Amino acid sequence: MKAPLQGLKVLDLSTLLPGPYATMLLADLGAEVLRVESASRHDLVRNMKPQIEGQSAAFSYLNRGKQSLALNLKHPEAAALIRQLVVEYDILIEQFRPGVMARLGLDYETLKQSNPQLIYCSVTGYGQSGPYRDRAGHDLNYLALSGAASHMGRKSTGPAPMGMQVADVAAGSHPAVMAILAAVIGRYGSGEGCYLDISMADNTLALQALMTPAALNGGGDPEPEGNFLNGGGFYDYYRTADNRFISVGSLEPQFRQRLAQALNIQDSPPLEDRQFKTLLQQKFIHQDLDHWCEQLAGLDICVEPVLTVSEAAEHPQFNARHLIVTRASGERQVDSALGFEKQTIRPAPRCGEQGAQVMQRLGYSATEIEKLRESGLFD
Repeated sequence: MKAPLQGLKVLDLSTLLPGPYATMLLADLGAEVLRVESASRHDLVRNMKPQIEGQSAAFSYLNRGKQSLALNLKHPEAAALIRQLVVEYDILIEQFRPGVMARLGLDYETLKQSNPQLIYCSVTGYGQSGPYRDRAGHDLNYLALSGAASHMGRKSTGPAPMGMQVADVAAGSHPAVMAILAAVIGRYGSGEGCYLDISMADNTLALQALMTPAALNGGGDPEPEGNFLNGGGFYDYYRTADNRFISVGSLEPQFRQRLAQALNIQDSPPLEDRQFKTLLQQKFIHQDLDHWCEQLAGLDICVEPVLTVSEAAEHPQFNARHLIVTRASGERQVDSALGFEKQTIRPAPRCGEQGAQVMQRLGYSATEIEKLRESGLFD
């Protein structure tokens, strides 16, 4: 099967997580992604541990299937080179603070003169407007400012940092990809590109699809352990005898009834949620996690163990779906989970690996490339 985005060309001027994750998704779907990066100021993700053949496992995952052009964007020739590239590319995605690309001569208004069909996507913490547009931020800050952190965690301890970047990915990478692909479809009719302003803080506020509408319309602000989804009811995690945890999501009456029967809890008529929750914890704490997995495995009740990432990678469900793959180097990765037929994906590039190839495609001779290298264009 032909990759669905085959033929689509993407210039990736992003680093760290939100932009690279977005362009990884596009590359997984068949787009040709050229990563434009600095050789003198490496992406911090590249230096994380563990290292595999000189690059971190995380970097290898986020940048698989891409090409790399090492470029000093402050060099006098850099903007002219990007303008040449833009002519043949469909999409540009960048993650600098507002105003940086304009200072480099690489803003949308400038680049669309070279390619009116260009789809230009900026992914930032707070967007291109508003009093916070120039403010630095991270995932934790976007969760805080958008109200999401206010109803996470426990009443006694308050919000806790999450181990995965919800704002960066779910409110940054994913809306960026959705907006980009919508713009590609729109371009078929209009023949024109567009500018996309993706704010991670905006999208984190929008992600709270059940709580924000209520708060905006007289329902009050959600609080930790204040509703049935954030620990206020029995929908929660429970400690087992071996200090592991098990998740209970048995919200529907039929699931709750089967769970109560399996644990020999008298729940007819249904107990108050807090009381039912207390009885569940009293049951789970007396046996280890393996015991509960074995006893409850055959029941359709929305109860699952809290696994470590390594345990999850070995779980029969993910193995059956061939989600974990082993590359030729021996590196293990999570494969694309986007539902299309799996494609053979190239490993992540070395910094600047395709630089000469890209320059030659633009018509530069070996002598010209060497002169530009000596001038510092490629860092």
